[in-house]
Amino acid sequence: MKYQTVALSFVIAFASACSSDAPVEDQDERSSGPVGREETEIVRAIVNEGRERKTEADGPVIATNEPVQPPMSLPDLAQEQAARNSQVIVASRIDRTAKTTGESFDAIAPRQPSIMAPAAQMQFRRANEPLYREQYLRPEDNRVTRVSESPVSTFSIDVDTGAYTNARRWLTQGSLPPEDAVRVEEFINYFDYDYRVPTNRKQPFLVETEIAPTPWNRETHLFRIGIQGYEVPKHHLPAANLVFLVDVSGSMRSPDKLPLLKQALGMLARQLTARDCISIVVYAGSSGVILQPTPGNQTQRIVSALDRLEAGGSTNGAAGIRLAYQMAHQKFKTNGVNRVILATDGDFNVGLASTEELIDMIQRQRDAGVALTTLGFGTGNYNDHLMEQLADEGNGNHAYIDRLSEARKVLGDELSATLLTIASDVKIQVEFNPDTVAEYRLIGYENRALNEEDFNNDRIDAGEIGAGHRVTAIYEISLADNGYRRLPERRYGQERSPESFAPPRGLDRELAHLRIRYKQPGQKTSRLIEAPVLKASVMRDAAQASDDFRFAAAVAAFGQKLRGGPWLGEFTWSDIADLARHARGKDDFGYRTEFVQLVGMAEVLDPGPGFAQESQRD
Repeated sequence: MKYQTVALSFVIAFASACSSDAPVEDQDERSSGPVGREETEIVRAIVNEGRERKTEADGPVIATNEPVQPPMSLPDLAQEQAARNSQVIVASRIDRTAKTTGESFDAIAPRQPSIMAPAAQMQFRRANEPLYREQYLRPEDNRVTRVSESPVSTFSIDVDTGAYTNARRWLTQGSLPPEDAVRVEEFINYFDYDYRVPTNRKQPFLVETEIAPTPWNRETHLFRIGIQGYEVPKHHLPAANLVFLVDVSGSMRSPDKLPLLKQALGMLARQLTARDCISIVVYAGSSGVILQPTPGNQTQRIVSALDRLEAGGSTNGAAGIRLAYQMAHQKFKTNGVNRVILATDGDFNVGLASTEELIDMIQRQRDAGVALTTLGFGTGNYNDHLMEQLADEGNGNHAYIDRLSEARKVLGDELSATLLTIASDVKIQVEFNPDTVAEYRLIGYENRALNEEDFNNDRIDAGEIGAGHRVTAIYEISLADNGYRRLPERRYGQERSPESFAPPRGLDRELAHLRIRYKQPGQKTSRLIEAPVLKASVMRDAAQASDDFRFAAAVAAFGQKLRGGPWLGEFTWSDIADLARHARGKDDFGYRTEFVQLVGMAEVLDPGPGFAQESQRD
């Protein structure tokens, strides 16, 4: 009864306050009855906050007729945020069902089970409503390919990890991530694997392969390619010229954005020396330099500049990037690291006329020797697609920072890999032998696919490998001798029987031929590494596979499951967790143990069979 009375008086006070443009404290307190000083202060705070938001370019304040509720405790706020995230997932699936069945959104919504609460208690929102402005781009899954028709697979390597930590954020907040947010290769590459380490920089990385039965399909095998970059200790890194480009727009106010960002960059600054140089550029409605080029050993000056940052205004990201590059060229180090580190939620809404213009500028700066790394922060309006795209074009890597321990991992434990590139434009090409492999499917790397002719073209941009980086790629293959095929036979097919074709001597022992092209930093001509993958290396028993192989397979299955799991058959969340649990191996930092826990969260949050099938049954 008390809350009902307070809520009514709350609405009266709110309406009265909004009738004037003056701040609440300048008005008479017209409300009467049981509303005390505490409730009045709440009204004042909310009304003034609303007026402040109206002056920003974060978007118009949306009017609503919904009753104003009493203030919630922090646990209640967390629960509501989780429920809202769940509504986004449900709403996006309803949209897909509507496209399939032809029914309207409003007709389908009441019939859907919720992830967090009974349908009767949910208010469904469309994914494009102001509640949810995160942006993702999902390319189509790689298809099963018949080797006899297309034996060559070519793609650019990827060392980004942002998709995994972003999905972790969704899961820990109580929701499955949007399927579009999941890039399986970034899940796999988040983890360390025990690959052989190069002993010198003349050959910047080593390659190894492993082939064993697929955990989710006993008729196929997984073919894993592992690349290990040369490790450079932090104290052997060349001098660094770094420009911190910090988003201080109004959208960066929340604790998981600017406050976390300042802690993360402060952590990086404390590891620099007098040889290094730091500049700080900020952008909101306009951009500016808040720290001129400063020696890296002046830690207190750098950290103090970060501590003074406050959020407010719109987001002119393009102007900030332009100014950051200008600062980078002021102290350009010919034989050192020159890099802009962009820290933002990616919510660019003012600046260059198009993304293409922004990317063109980044490409020109990349060719001039200044790389771009992007660090993503926050929820609600996170632009994952733009952050990944900018890092790719800027010869840098993209990471999503969801907590301070992740900042320590990216900017502390993996600092050498984040800052120093040891090989650029790295491309992988696999030519499968049609006499030993019938079909293949590359798991992940959908937005890294290249044409076959791009492999030998040194003008085609590809991915970079940092010092100590590990890169893993996994194919699911069907061997020719077991008779299992996912694709139906062609009436006029060109498949050859062993009797009708005798391969050149020695090639019948090969499963595939692996080629890798890369450039040494600063060079324009690529180098080639190639080697055959022998049929004898195929393990027929899954128990023979290494812990790293089986754990990577579990991560690949997890990513595919979050994307809808069309290739996993009856492989369940529990199967994924069991596979990972028994393959954790050495886990110094607990990342693999945490992975098992995330799989368990996903199992709890999974609403079951797809909504489209349930809608049709109803």
